[in-house]
Amino acid sequence: MWPLAFGLSFVLAAGDAGLGLPPPPGDPLAGTYSKRLDFRGGAPIVPVRLMEGQTEVTFTPRGRARLKVAGDIEKTVESPAGAALKVRLVEGTPAVVSARIQLAEFPFVDKAGLAAEQAQWAERGVATRVQTLGSVYGIAGKVIDNRRYLLVVDEQLADADALGKRQAELLRSFGVRTTLLEKLEKPPRGKLELTDAQGAPLALADGRIVVETLDGAALDVRRVEYGVGYAFHGFQDRSFRGGLELTVDRAGHLAVVNLVSLEDLLKGLVPSEIFARAHPEALKAQAVTARGEVLAKIGLKHLADPYLLCAEQHCAVYKGLSGEAASTNAAVDATRGEGLFDATGKLVDSVYSAVCGGHTEDNDVVWGGPPNPSLRGRPDLLPGKSSGTTPKDLPAFLAAELPAACRLSSFAQPSKYRWERRFTAREVDELTASLKLGRVMAISVADRGVSGRARLLTLSGELGATQVRGELNIRKLFANLNSAMFVVTAERGPDKKLTGWLFKGGGWGHGVGMCQTGAIGRAEAGQSYRDILSHYYGGAEAARIY
Repeated sequence: MWPLAFGLSFVLAAGDAGLGLPPPPGDPLAGTYSKRLDFRGGAPIVPVRLMEGQTEVTFTPRGRARLKVAGDIEKTVESPAGAALKVRLVEGTPAVVSARIQLAEFPFVDKAGLAAEQAQWAERGVATRVQTLGSVYGIAGKVIDNRRYLLVVDEQLADADALGKRQAELLRSFGVRTTLLEKLEKPPRGKLELTDAQGAPLALADGRIVVETLDGAALDVRRVEYGVGYAFHGFQDRSFRGGLELTVDRAGHLAVVNLVSLEDLLKGLVPSEIFARAHPEALKAQAVTARGEVLAKIGLKHLADPYLLCAEQHCAVYKGLSGEAASTNAAVDATRGEGLFDATGKLVDSVYSAVCGGHTEDNDVVWGGPPNPSLRGRPDLLPGKSSGTTPKDLPAFLAAELPAACRLSSFAQPSKYRWERRFTAREVDELTASLKLGRVMAISVADRGVSGRARLLTLSGELGATQVRGELNIRKLFANLNSAMFVVTAERGPDKKLTGWLFKGGGWGHGVGMCQTGAIGRAEAGQSYRDILSHYYGGAEAARIY
């Protein structure tokens, strides 16, 4: 058991999975790779990647700025308010990063599930080892524990090609899609040149420049790159609270990191998670859950990078001051320092989805593992309302006009609350080709969760039958269904020949935890954010930790 520290400053260690040893004391990148949260000033400072892979960046402090330039002897440069500055990568050497193939991940409490998975891989003749990721620490009498077990292949492969071939082999032999667990073996190196807007040199840094304004004024950053790898990829000038860290990324290029307090991070993040025009109590509920989500992710992502989180969908969409709204700022301020904790004082895994469809789902149905008392599926009916049907009779439940919070909310979207999706017989045959069933003749749900969401699907074809387990696997199989709360029927022509398949469903997303549209409906019906959170998270309560 890891010891709990009830002080003010906490180090988030990565356990035996490791981040690799951080650079030694005195190294200019020691702070960058320390993976540390510090609560001494109240809200912790979170390093968030704004962009990487750059060669030059231009920024303008709105107030008088102080820049700390790393080197054998740290230098300090001061700049007047409104003066544009540039940082250019002069030279860069990539980090040395190793990786192992990760087969599965388990909550720290699911030792039985871990053991069963290990035994299964042993039967398959694949040697494995267990690694631990995450940390546990205490603050204000509450416990934040995001430890989990990772099961990895016990092989140290030489390069990316060898890893890719081994992953393909595991997929081909066992139908298992794997990920990579990275470890930083040696940090990158680089020289950064600081100049004024005209290019006159001001300082040369050994790998790191930290910028802060003396009066807390914002920093404007030119051409922030976003959406890398997506159709909406682009560049936008953006403004940010807090400080900036210009450093070297794993590829030996220039990275721009926002050193922002957790509260200010939430102000730039929450508007991307929920409608900023929603009822204030729903916005407060979202602020509390988002704060918990950030704390739960620290130390689990970007293990070989010079930041803790990124500003994209992989972690959470964050646009800084440019993405803020007065309404969500007020919600963050009103709930400052509050996290959601269960009866034992542990931080709740405050997951949420857009629309539950009238009933939320149990965590173990969606993600496996042991049941979480805070994440039990329950009806999303408004207080004092009742329904004549339940998901046990899913066709009737989907057809009923339920007094569901996510249906009656002023932000309800009928196409997300109830939906239909049609596939031709040929399309289904193509989507399921990897299962080697031939022409699909029958599809049926063999097991459902409390909300009616499918967790085991049976498919029969000309060449045999198989089952697909897991809510996400089922949704992905059919080109990303809106949710797994559905009934499926075969469609036939006048000659009784199979022509296609009709999926009728409800909800948008996995359905576990808080229903965001439902939270708005509950707020509009008079519930406080504490009432909303207590409903969706099994009686858990919001409590301040700083």
